[in-house]
Amino acid sequence: MPVPEALERAGMSWAGRMREDIASARLRDPAARGGLEIALLYPGLHAIWAHRLNHALWRRGLHFPARLGSQVARWLTGIEIHPGATIGRRFFIDHGMGVVIGQTAEIGDDVMLYHGVTLGGRTRDSGKRHPTLEDGVVVGAGAKILGPIVIGARSAIGANAVVTKDAPPDSVLTGVPAKARPRVPGEHTARILSVPDYSI
Repeated sequence: MPVPEALERAGMSWAGRMREDIASARLRDPAARGGLEIALLYPGLHAIWAHRLNHALWRRGLHFPARLGSQVARWLTGIEIHPGATIGRRFFIDHGMGVVIGQTAEIGDDVMLYHGVTLGGRTRDSGKRHPTLEDGVVVGAGAKILGPIVIGARSAIGANAVVTKDAPPDSVLTGVPAKARPRVPGEHTARILSVPDYSI
């Protein structure tokens, strides 16, 4: 099914979804100055918009054009998203250069990645090989999340962490290998990602 039809079935027009993406970027990026600038100059948005088209082609069995489209998007944005990956609403990639998202990755709603993040695999076996990030997960710059693991909703992963095990909802994961701890009530995500103790 073409992307516009899929969005219409989900109750939102293609243009409506793009406006939602722009609003999400404006909310999350303090440097954002306006909708037009975001739409024209944010490679993370361009990558996700291209992915929606490529994912629709992939689901229809048009694997070669889907992969071709993903490669063109990679050349233009520096962000590699396999067309088989499943991505929810209001997904935002800040800066974006060097982000890699594997074929069987699953990303929920309201997820945010910084540059250099990898959602990768640890095996060449067929089937589920890449991580699942539930709703509201935030991943710091350079973090690597590897294998068919699940990161619970509203979790935060510190910069350069290497995550290879499941984490429950509301976790903070830092270090190499990453260790999880519960979030402190009221703990702000920006603090987790910016305080040196957490930015391993």
